[in-house]
Parts: sequence; C-alpha cells; structure tokens
Amino acid sequence: MIRHTALFGLLLAANLNAMPLLAADGEGGCAVKRQVLQEKIDAAQQSGNTRELDGLRRALGNVDAHCEDASLHEERLASVKEAREEVQEREKDLREAMGTGDQEKIAKRQAKLAEARAELQQAKAEASVDQ
Repeated sequence: MIRHTALFGLLLAANLNAMPLLAADGEGGCAVKRQVLQEKIDAAQQSGNTRELDGLRRALGNVDAHCEDASLHEERLASVKEAREEVQEREKDLREAMGTGDQEKIAKRQAKLAEARAELQQAKAEASVDQ
C-alpha cells in the first residue's frame, strides 16, 4: 500500500491530472493507469519536455512493477474508511465550535467539514469504479 501511495505522490508531482489515473474500466485500474501514462509519455515526447518525460517513465515503471488491481481496490476502500473518519472528526469539531458561539471558529470548522465531505465523495466514487 505504501508503494501505491508513493506512486500516487509521484504522479501528482509530475503534474498529472490524477483523476483519470484513478478511474477504472472493465480491465481494471492498473490497465487504465498504464494507458493514461503512455498517452502522457507520448505527449511529453512530442512537446520535448524531457523533465516530465523522465518522471512519467519512472511512474510507468512503478505501475508495471507494483500495481495490482486487487490491492488498488483495497487501497481505495481504505481511503473511503479514512475519509469517513475524517468527516466524523470534523463534525465533532464543528459541534464543539458551535458550543463556543465563536462565529469565526464555526465558519472555519464548517469549511473544513465541507472539504472532508468532498474528499469522502471523491473516495467513494473512486472505490465504486472497481465494482
């Protein structure tokens, strides 16, 4: 799981749009990751962007070496669980802030809760494409 997290970080660092990499089709998430990376490699070659090309090639090598659809699905389910826990924590923080009556604190907690809920929705969407 750490390898996948590191891979995801590398992909983000390479300035990729991560959402298509997380989508899956009938063949599974790893095949989609490979295809998207290859398309990005082709585009980087055409534009002569050697820095991006190096990062993309490393990312493709990591996908080839470490990506397994079953572990990818487990990782996505774990992300949903973590996101649910984060939402629960943010709801608790908001309740506590409401108890103080401090409007600035309440507004901050509401924003953090909204962000956590959005992350939960994204995690659920990513996990549902595996089913």
